[in-house]
Amino acid sequence: MSMLEIRGLRKSFGGLAVLKGIDLDVEKGDVVAILGPSGSGKTTLLRCLNFLETADTGTYCFDGEMFSLGNMKKQDIAKIRRKTAFVFQNFNLFANRTALGNVTEGLITARKMPKAEAERIGREALDKVGLSDRYDYYPGQLSGGQQQRVAIARALATEPEIIFFDEPTSALDPELIGEVLNVMRQLAREGMTMLVVTHEISFARQVSNQVVFMENGAVLEAGDSGAFFASPKEERTREFLRILQEHGN
Repeated sequence: MSMLEIRGLRKSFGGLAVLKGIDLDVEKGDVVAILGPSGSGKTTLLRCLNFLETADTGTYCFDGEMFSLGNMKKQDIAKIRRKTAFVFQNFNLFANRTALGNVTEGLITARKMPKAEAERIGREALDKVGLSDRYDYYPGQLSGGQQQRVAIARALATEPEIIFFDEPTSALDPELIGEVLNVMRQLAREGMTMLVVTHEISFARQVSNQVVFMENGAVLEAGDSGAFFASPKEERTREFLRILQEHGN
């Protein structure tokens, strides 16, 4: 059994079907790149997987436990969230907290961890993303790339089994993208399981081992990254990759 199995995930907003029966399998250590044009449902899928949005129907099997997405209990959501973390496109940091404060806030308030222990873990997480000299800096004193690395450190501090990344570099200036992708590459080498919504095709090609290509709320093509990029099966996938390459991605 896979670490994470999704079957028949559906989500509508009003009368608009945004996700139309998504199936997904994620093994421990997978780096899954989720690709697709804007409006294809990629971010909504990720948000449903971490219960930032509530799916209408579907089954969610995580670590051998089965859940019904249309009928999730609060305690089940809390149980899954303790094993997952989410890195947002726009960082979502507290402006009035230092880098260390942003990393430790959830540990202290949500997990009731003693402050000294939370700060030890927070410093280790910031060290890991190359910010050992920025513990006491506020978000306004940090570049966008540094802010996103604080957000990744915050995710790592909770020791998740899976990290969900929602276009983690799309809000960054081009020269800052590399520093965030380098941290993600290191996490991949260390075996962190990651689902990454991204437009960074070179990153997806180099780092992911699985690719999911979405369009119009459905998975059009999915599989091994090497095969996906070398010989995509669907004409629409080939067209999408061709356009991205023409634009330098």
